[in-house]
Amino acid sequence: MEERTRAYLRGRFGDYYRRAEVTPPPDANEREWGYIPWTSSPGTTMVRHKALLDLGNVESFLERERPRHVYFSAGRYDDPSAGSMGEKNWRSSDLIFDLDADHLPSVTLGEDSYAEMLAKCKDALLRLLDFLENDFGFEDTTIAFSGGRGYHVHVRDPGIQRLEREARREVVDYVRGIGMALDAVIDVEAVGGEVGRKSPAQNEYLPTDGGWGSRVHERLLTEFEAIRAMTEDTAVERLQEYDGVGEKKARAAWNVAQNRFVEIERGNLSAHPVVRSFAERIGSSVLDADDAPIDEPVTTDTNRLIRLPGTLHGGSGLAVRRIDRGAIDGFDPLVDAVPETFVGHEITVEVMDGGTIELLGDSFTLSEGVHSVPEYVGVFLMARGRAEKGPE
Repeated sequence: MEERTRAYLRGRFGDYYRRAEVTPPPDANEREWGYIPWTSSPGTTMVRHKALLDLGNVESFLERERPRHVYFSAGRYDDPSAGSMGEKNWRSSDLIFDLDADHLPSVTLGEDSYAEMLAKCKDALLRLLDFLENDFGFEDTTIAFSGGRGYHVHVRDPGIQRLEREARREVVDYVRGIGMALDAVIDVEAVGGEVGRKSPAQNEYLPTDGGWGSRVHERLLTEFEAIRAMTEDTAVERLQEYDGVGEKKARAAWNVAQNRFVEIERGNLSAHPVVRSFAERIGSSVLDADDAPIDEPVTTDTNRLIRLPGTLHGGSGLAVRRIDRGAIDGFDPLVDAVPETFVGHEITVEVMDGGTIELLGDSFTLSEGVHSVPEYVGVFLMARGRAEKGPE
C-alpha cells in the first residue's frame, strides 16, 4: 500500500470515528484491548496488552489514533494491561463464535462472489443461533457482522463465564456435530421389562423436542411424508438412491410409510427395522447439512481478541455492525455495513486488480487503470489492496 493511500484511508477512518457512536462491551475496564495502526511496514503490527485506562475514552481514542482494526478480549482480568497472560490473572470469559465465509464447506473459492459467500455465511449463522438458543438455551447474545468475511456471536450468559477451554471444546464439538452418532441421540423406553434388555423389552425413539436427535427425526419424517404420497414404484425408485438400499428394503419402507406412519411421527425407530436403517442413513446427511462450521480455536480460546462492533474493518472499509436478532433475515452486509461517511462522494483510484464489486445495491465492473468511483467503492478496493489512491 502506497503512503498516499494509507494516509487517505487513515484520514477518512478518522472522519468516520468523529461521527460514530461506538459502545464498549460490558466490563470494558476488565478486558484487554488491542489495535492495528496504519503502519508503513509491509506487514501489520498489533498493539495489545492495553487496558481501557491506557487508551482513555474509547471514542476519543478512535478519533485520535484512527486505527486500522480494533479489538477487545473475550476474557476479563485483574490486570488486563499485564504483558503476559499469566500475569493478567484471568477471571472469566465470554463465549465467542466466529464464522468465516471462506472457511465454509459450501463456499467455492474463485467461483462464489463476495455477496454469495456472505449469503452462505448468514445461513450458517442462523444454524449456529438455532444451536445456541434452542439446544443450549443461551439468552445473552450479541450478534455482529465482522466487517469482512462473516459474523461473530458473543455469548455472555453467567453460566458460561468460568468455563475452561476443555468445556468450551465440548460446546464446539456439539455445534460441529463432532462425534455425533445415532446411538448417542436415541432415547430408550422399556416395554414390559427393564432398560438394557434386548428387544422386544425396549423401544428406541428419536427425540422430537430438540437437539441433534430431533433434527434427524424431522428429516426422517419429511422423507417418509414424501414417499407416503408417492405411488409404490415411484417411491421405490427414489429410495434406491440411498447407498445400500435395494428394491426389497425400499418396498418395505414404502409399506411402513403407508401403514405405520404414526410411529414415525412419534420417532419410534423400533416400529420396523427399515425405519432405523433409514434413520442411520439420514443422520449422516443431517450432520453435513445442519452443523455450524465455526472457527473452532476462537471458541475454545478464553483470551481471544475479537473485533469491536461499531469500528471499521481495515481490510474492507466496512463497519463491524451489531445486528438485532430479529433483523438478521433482512440484514445485507454489502448495504447495511457501508459507512455513511463514505457515501455521496466520488474519488479517483488506480485499480490493480479489477473485477466486479457489489455495494449499496449496485454492481461496478472495473478494469485495471484509473477510475472515478463512489468513495465507498474506492475505500473498499484500497482497503483490500486492489487499488491505490489516484490523483484528484
